[in-house]
Amino acid sequence: MKNIARKIYWLVSIQFGIDLRRMLRSVRGIPRYIASWLAFRKRYDGRLVFFPCLYDWFEEGGSTKDEYFWQDLHVAKKIHQAAPGKHVDIGSRIDGFVAHVASFREIEIFDIRPVTSVIPGVVFRQADLMSPSDEFVDYCDSLSCLHALEHFGLGRYGDPIDPYGFVAGLRNMARILRPDGVFYLSVPIGMERVEFNAHRVFDPLKLASLAGENRLSVSEFSWIGEERQLITSVAPLDDMARLKELPYALGIFTFVKQ
Repeated sequence: MKNIARKIYWLVSIQFGIDLRRMLRSVRGIPRYIASWLAFRKRYDGRLVFFPCLYDWFEEGGSTKDEYFWQDLHVAKKIHQAAPGKHVDIGSRIDGFVAHVASFREIEIFDIRPVTSVIPGVVFRQADLMSPSDEFVDYCDSLSCLHALEHFGLGRYGDPIDPYGFVAGLRNMARILRPDGVFYLSVPIGMERVEFNAHRVFDPLKLASLAGENRLSVSEFSWIGEERQLITSVAPLDDMARLKELPYALGIFTFVKQ
């Protein structure tokens, strides 16, 4: 029931723009706003304009519960420590992970969608990673794709419909990476399924096997579960076997190209 409720909330708030939780918090804040207005008015003689912000009283000082927060921080720190010669990203969030990395080094991003902003430290190329290209073979020694591969082939971002688009995508990413290069990949994992057209949820063991077919071996595996805590595995295959039976987690794979 909890997962169903979350999906309904996501659909109503994100897709239709009706955030019932925020609305209720805002209504709850009206009496406090009026009292605050009257108290401020008594002590201030200047121009005072209504601009109510009602729900912030009930929020934390900042959100660290989003799995994007933890994956972006985790992988950006790894890239900073590794200091690769050339890092390329495929489809990760520009206002999250890409911004983290661009704060300390240059990063090149490939995305099927256009990016019109000019961002210091960011080089953009529009590309469909489901289509093979010889232009970028052995192109970089460090690669990332965070929360993006699960969308390949579902058409959500204008990509062609292809139930196995992720297979081509992973293969083409492996071709971009040089031998001994490092690849950071995050995807939803759990009971294997497609939630159309939001994303695919991967069986982590099958994904690791597919990566192996493309000369990518797992060097580290971490995940983020319902508790929104980052856990780094000491027994990756055992943890993958357990996690594939759960409804949902975010798997973060670190691969090395053989």
